[in-house]
Amino acid sequence: MTAGYDDRDGKIWMDGKLVDWREANVHILTHALHYASSVFEGERCYSGKIFKSHEHSLRLIESARLLDMTSPYTADEIDVAKDAVLAANGFTDAYVRAVMWRGSGMDMGVSARRNPVRLAIAAWEWGSYYGDAKWQGAKLDVAKWKRPSPETIPTAAKAAGLYMICTMSKHAAEEKGCSDALFMDWEGYVAEATGANIFFVKDGEVHTPQADRFLNGITRQTIVQMLRNKGITVHERRIKPEELSGFSECWLTGTAAEVTPVGQIGEWHFQVGQLTRDIAADYEKLVRS
Repeated sequence: MTAGYDDRDGKIWMDGKLVDWREANVHILTHALHYASSVFEGERCYSGKIFKSHEHSLRLIESARLLDMTSPYTADEIDVAKDAVLAANGFTDAYVRAVMWRGSGMDMGVSARRNPVRLAIAAWEWGSYYGDAKWQGAKLDVAKWKRPSPETIPTAAKAAGLYMICTMSKHAAEEKGCSDALFMDWEGYVAEATGANIFFVKDGEVHTPQADRFLNGITRQTIVQMLRNKGITVHERRIKPEELSGFSECWLTGTAAEVTPVGQIGEWHFQVGQLTRDIAADYEKLVRS
């Protein structure tokens, strides 16, 4: 059995240096623990190379800016740190987690301008995020929570606090025997899963929710471009839940999810069809090229 994430051998990069895994700790009065002043990135390393590493580093810095934090490191410096973590742990295929947060300091209220912004990077070996669903098709619940309006949260940030309803929704889905849950947005349109974007197929064309009210995933952007390069029409638009019955195929995308077919969402069923299989295979070739 794999040890807990707090009790492993290895190294974690923290505030400019590699430290022993078990020593990578923060104080209980860390601002992020109390007020969710934290942003992060999830990345995958394939055959010794992190897929779109620099894009992830840039997004981490932008997410921090959206939460009124200034990154203490440049994107190039973050890229180097990620490579150092992989080398220190001897990984060539791994998941990489970079997290930036407001630490403990002079302030312990909602305002925390005097507290330092910190950065840590860890990596571990991690297989398919959805297990056998990667090949068989995931089963999704429909979340009771909705993605909130961009007027209420910084939707373009990959911020820890925005995942609170994701955790609750995924727990509820797992209790029903599902792999994940699908969110609608505050207006009732299809949005995304708890940690992945979603695509649908109808009559050989692809439809995906317009990513202007939730995180426009790097994997999502990659897949959209790959489909268009293949000459496949991609519609980025508002999708009503009642349209789901008219789609033949469905898949999820994300760094962790990669390309995962979906077989069922609530009462709606989908085939693990040829286009889904093709784009999954093409993505696998791309990340290992």
